[in-house]
Amino acid sequence: MRDLTTGKEYRAIMAFTLPILIGNIFQQMYNVIDSIVVGRILGTESLAAVGLCFQINLLLVAITVGVTLGVGIIISQCFGAKDYDKIYDVIQTGYAFTSIIAIVITVTGFVFCENILILVRVPNDILPLTLTYLRIIFLGIIPSFMYNAVSNVLRGLGDSKAPVYFLISAALLNLVLAIAFVAVFRWGISGAAYATVISQLFSFIGIYYYLNKKYPQFQVRIRDWRIKRQILKQCLEISIPAAMQQVFISLGLIVIQILINSFGSECMAAYAAASRIDGFALMPAQNMGQALSIFTAQNIGAKKNDRVVNGYKATMLIGSVLSIVLGLIIIMFPDILMKLFSNDIGILEIGRSYLRIIASAYIIFAAMHITNGALLGYGKTFVPMISSIVSLCLLQVPIAISLSGYLGYVGIWIATPIGWTGGLIIRAVYFYKKVKVSK
Repeated sequence: MRDLTTGKEYRAIMAFTLPILIGNIFQQMYNVIDSIVVGRILGTESLAAVGLCFQINLLLVAITVGVTLGVGIIISQCFGAKDYDKIYDVIQTGYAFTSIIAIVITVTGFVFCENILILVRVPNDILPLTLTYLRIIFLGIIPSFMYNAVSNVLRGLGDSKAPVYFLISAALLNLVLAIAFVAVFRWGISGAAYATVISQLFSFIGIYYYLNKKYPQFQVRIRDWRIKRQILKQCLEISIPAAMQQVFISLGLIVIQILINSFGSECMAAYAAASRIDGFALMPAQNMGQALSIFTAQNIGAKKNDRVVNGYKATMLIGSVLSIVLGLIIIMFPDILMKLFSNDIGILEIGRSYLRIIASAYIIFAAMHITNGALLGYGKTFVPMISSIVSLCLLQVPIAISLSGYLGYVGIWIATPIGWTGGLIIRAVYFYKKVKVSK
């Protein structure tokens, strides 16, 4: 367990961020490995299918993050206040509720998988491939949800390192299985999907066993999972707006994906590859926001409000510098990165345009997510939700629809930084006027 209520703020946050960043890099590797193996071995259509499923998978991950976030924040606040008895009750409730949600989504998704793909206008030439891949991915929803639940418990206790070890192991397992199933056994796109699901199951079993052995005072076996209404109510007050925020973000991205689909499989494949690169570059800012939320929650529980403000300033400075550096690297070397996925000239050209436009606005994205993390740590999840709705539904998506009619796919890329700017302004104004001043 790590106490974030003492020591230099920037050191505590960065030390907590680094394991989260490493872990999320390896988590991101699940889909990147699939994309590289599928793109290189099975071709453009299969790469486009995996890329489209990635957007749907992001929606599922978003729901997972939202559902389990309340558990992590409440645990952090209890840990800062040294209320260990309540931590046990929160863990018990969190496990039980998360498992129910995961089962419902698994069954619903598997049954209505084809309807979902038709709804998002998947081109007919890749519909069978996409349907095959997505149905298998839905089988991994339960272990994915439960892994994130246990991971949030550990982070709430200040342990951000343990999840990394299991993600690294799972990513390496995914790599070996993806190559074996696709390249050796010739299972096609199904092989890549099975590799991902098996790896997710492995990471959940491992981290669940670790928590029970490392922290026996918080050991909750499956037969003991119970939902305590008052605890659930507290968690849901944070989780519901946070989940809705993540859902609106993902739905907005799915609408963007539908627009991209209208430009054909080549554009879909380019976006699938470029968004993987983009995902890695955006990760430091996202992870700093996650770490800041835990740091903020622990210090709110310990009633150390000055540390919260100092931590926010330090994180914003470091995040801004990193975003500028990463943005410059991607702007200067987009082709080198894109060639990891494909050598097709058309795909390289589309991916290059995406990366250079998006990378120029990384600093805006960083400021938005770091401010969002501070608000979540305070338990203020409603305004971030509204901000996401406004920035996506009223800015990014309408502008992307409008500009794509005149500028083609480039118009879709231009709309993204505009949406980020709107999201940052709303969060920042609320933070400075309502949270920072009042605290």
